[in-house]
Amino acid sequence: MIYLDYNATTPIAKEVVAEMKPFLEEYFGNPSSLHQYGVKTKLAVEKARSRIAQLINCDSSEIIFTSGGTESNNFAIKGYVLANKHQGNHIITSSIEHPAVFEVCEYLSKNGFSITYLPVDNYGMVNPEDLEKAIKPSTILISIMHANNEVGSIQPIVELTKIAKKHNITFHTDAAQSLGKTEVNVKDLGVDLLSIAGHKLYAPKGIGALYIKNGINLEKLIHGADHEQNLRAGTENVLEIAGLGKACEIAAKNLGKNIAHYAKTRDYLYELLQKSLPQIKLNGDLQHSLPNTLSISFPKVEANTLISRLENVAASAGAACHSESIDVSAVLEAMKVPIDYAMGTIRFSTGR
Repeated sequence: MIYLDYNATTPIAKEVVAEMKPFLEEYFGNPSSLHQYGVKTKLAVEKARSRIAQLINCDSSEIIFTSGGTESNNFAIKGYVLANKHQGNHIITSSIEHPAVFEVCEYLSKNGFSITYLPVDNYGMVNPEDLEKAIKPSTILISIMHANNEVGSIQPIVELTKIAKKHNITFHTDAAQSLGKTEVNVKDLGVDLLSIAGHKLYAPKGIGALYIKNGINLEKLIHGADHEQNLRAGTENVLEIAGLGKACEIAAKNLGKNIAHYAKTRDYLYELLQKSLPQIKLNGDLQHSLPNTLSISFPKVEANTLISRLENVAASAGAACHSESIDVSAVLEAMKVPIDYAMGTIRFSTGR
C-alpha cells in the first residue's frame, strides 16, 4: 500500500514513540504534584514546551498545550474576540479556511460578531489589497491560515500581518499543515496567535499547542484549576505532550532535508501523472505551496470512483459525490475550479 495522505495524518515517528514510552509505563505522576513523581512529569512538559518554542522561535511561556489543532483554533479565535469584544465585533478570515476556523466564525456570526470572508485567486491565494479594503474600525481579529490543507497554497502572511499591524489588529494563523513542511518563525511571520496540530507532524493525535504572543489576552474556554498559566484547565496529557515536543525537535533538526525530500517526491509524482494523463489540471502554484502537496483534477470523472479503484494507494478526494449531487469542497469553489474538473479532484500528499 502506498500512503499519499500525509496531510490527513502522519504515522507517529519511532523516536516519538520512544520518547513517550516511559510516560506510559513508568512515569505517571501528576505534573501539579510537588513530590518527585510530579516533578518528573512537570520537567517533561516543560522540556516539550521548550522544544516547540525553539521550532517556531518564541519564548516557552508563549506556548499553551491543547487537545489539537481544532481546540487551538477555537481558543485563539473565540478566546480573543470574547476577551476583546469591547473593542469591536468584526473578524476577517479567508474563504478557504479549515472547518476548525470556518465553523468557529459561523458560530460567532450568530452571537453578535460580523465576519468578512476574503476571496482567493485561482491559485488559492489571498490578495493583501483585499484585506486592506475589508478592514473596518470595528475589526478586532484577522485569521488567515498559513498553508491550505487541500491545495497547499502558502499565504503571504508577512504582507498580511504588516497590514494588520498598521491598523493595530491582532493576527491569528492556523499552521497545522505548515509546521514541519516549511519554515514557521512567528517573529518573521509577525503573527500574534498560531495553532499547531501534533498528528500532522509525526506526533500522536489528540495533542496540539497554541502560540500566544506575550501581551495577548484570551478568555478561557475550559474552566477549572489553574493549569497552563491559568489559560486551559485540565491535568496535562504528559504522554502526548512529550511526543509532540520530540516531534518538534526532529522537525527543527531535519527541516531542510525534509523539505527537499517532500518536493522531490511530489514533483516526481506530478511528472508521472502529466506524462500518463496530459489532460489533468493542477490546482495551486507549486512555487508557492507546501512542498509535499499535490492537488490534481481529473476531468469528467468522480473522485470517489477514482479513489475506490486505486486499490494500493491512499489519497483524499476533493469532492464528495452523491447519487443526486456532487459536493465540491469550499476551497475548490473559492478557487473557481470548473465543476467538470472539481468533481474529480484528488489530493496527494507525500511524507518522510
